[in-house]
Amino acid sequence: MSGTSVLSQTHLFSLPNNPPQCSELNAKFNEKGWLSLLKRCKSLEEFKQVHAQLLKLGLFLDSLCGSNLVAACALSKWGSMEYACSIFRQIEDPGSFEYNTMIRGNINNMNLEEALLLYVEMLERGIESDNFTYPFVFKACSLLGALKEGVQIHGHVFKAGLEGDTFVQNSLISMYGKCGAIKHAHAMFEQMDERSVASWSAIIGAHASVEMWQECLMLLGDMSSEGRHRAEESILVSALSACTHLGSPILGRCIHGILLRNISELNVVVKTSLLDMYVKCGCLEKGLCVFQNMAEKNRFSYTVMIAGLAIHGRGREALRVFSDMLEEGLAPDDVVYVGVLSACSHAGLVNEGLQYFNHMRFEHKIKPTVQHYGCMVDLMGRAGMLSEAYDLIKRMPIKPNDVVWRSLLSACKVHLNLEIGVIAADNLFKLNQQNPGDYLVLANMFATAKKWAEVARIRTEMAEKHLVQTPGFSLVEANRKVYKFVSQDKSKPQCETIYDMIHQMEWQLKFEGYTPDMSQVLLDVDEEEKRERLKYHSQKLAIAFALIQTSEGSPIRISRNLRMCSDCHTYTKFISMIYEREITVRDRYRFHHFKDGACSCKDYW
Repeated sequence: MSGTSVLSQTHLFSLPNNPPQCSELNAKFNEKGWLSLLKRCKSLEEFKQVHAQLLKLGLFLDSLCGSNLVAACALSKWGSMEYACSIFRQIEDPGSFEYNTMIRGNINNMNLEEALLLYVEMLERGIESDNFTYPFVFKACSLLGALKEGVQIHGHVFKAGLEGDTFVQNSLISMYGKCGAIKHAHAMFEQMDERSVASWSAIIGAHASVEMWQECLMLLGDMSSEGRHRAEESILVSALSACTHLGSPILGRCIHGILLRNISELNVVVKTSLLDMYVKCGCLEKGLCVFQNMAEKNRFSYTVMIAGLAIHGRGREALRVFSDMLEEGLAPDDVVYVGVLSACSHAGLVNEGLQYFNHMRFEHKIKPTVQHYGCMVDLMGRAGMLSEAYDLIKRMPIKPNDVVWRSLLSACKVHLNLEIGVIAADNLFKLNQQNPGDYLVLANMFATAKKWAEVARIRTEMAEKHLVQTPGFSLVEANRKVYKFVSQDKSKPQCETIYDMIHQMEWQLKFEGYTPDMSQVLLDVDEEEKRERLKYHSQKLAIAFALIQTSEGSPIRISRNLRMCSDCHTYTKFISMIYEREITVRDRYRFHHFKDGACSCKDYW
């Protein structure tokens, strides 16, 4: 639409030589004329023309006119907060509606500090805040992580007598959750007399903000058991995130079913969340099905699919999806290229990785970030090119972070290169001396080299700095519940049955030629002690429990917080063959799909 099209389509501004009084024009044009013109504006230029005509007619002095001008300019997609502010400042006596509009517009444009300053200005001018003001203000606090200011404004809510307003309470729950004060969020939720579906959405979203995924699903169950509210889209997306992080595809499929039953057409955001859940829960084929059936795909959809194929070790397919994205005319960004380079790394596609790294820089003009360099170090390190990876770090135009050095250290541990490993560890300690995992990796490398004095030195240093590594654990899903196991775990009621199953598995493994890899026990203890420690690793206990609790032939899915040791990897390959089970294990870095005695990683990990 051209700049004059709005005005040319109406005769409203064809005025007589002696125009009527302003009040007459107001009566004549208030709703039928200028208000409809504002609604039909498609650009800022058109809006300015309408604004100019209103000024000529003297209608701007009408409070309704000024309010609508501010709202149209501040809240439209084509609007300008700068221009809206200039109109707002011309209003002689703005009220709560105008301030609420300006606060909301600034939040939409991420001018968060300006939004809070406008709220302060309201207070100073004695303008009464209402139940529309506080949700906007609390949203600004949420996005800023401004908990202190949020608590102060919570006090203003009591002074305004709005502590019982559902809209305000919901925004408070959301604000406290996103600022990390989950206890305050929960207290607000518990004291509500009447909870709407938005209240449940707020409390579930609050728990998702602090990654309390199990609690998200429990709250969804509580809401469903109440039977008063139907889960809306935002709640189900939070629940999908919970399933994704807990590695729970069975619950994820249930939520997928709820979405299909309750929402006629899933949008691209929801479908991408489904895709993300399936690929990160180990159901890659299901994720591919969702992706291929998406009528609309955006860059984020492609990013999720490429990254998903990468962590499943299907690098060639990831590169094909990337080619499809380019053919569709979607320009890649730095995040997509992180997925592409990761795909090359997990699949051992060294030459391809180098080519794409150059394409990113020279063809697409994307400046490499530290994440891209981390991918390249990981790519070379996995392939055993440790000297080349170290040389790349030294040539980096930006300062390498802990992730880059940790990738090199991890590769040195796998390929038993103590010399470069010590260099990587020293640089890590300079950057961050509080990560116990880095000390343990170096200690384990010294233990492999039988340098026990160095092992003792590092462990003593850890003790002096009070560094304690988070214990390794494995999560396994059975009977629609997720169970957690740690090494040597005897806390479960079924402990005796699980340990009996471990003995049965060990007996079967002997006939198949399995030999425990004692090198994985990096302690100066005798062979029998090493054998006992290996036998009850968390992953093995989780597999034994799943074999007992699940039906014959059904798949087993396990999530780990640490990298899988080589003994557990070999052990699981044998178990998949002996018990004819498909076992999927997601460790800290990738997925392993075990079937018929083989792993999808082809032992390249």
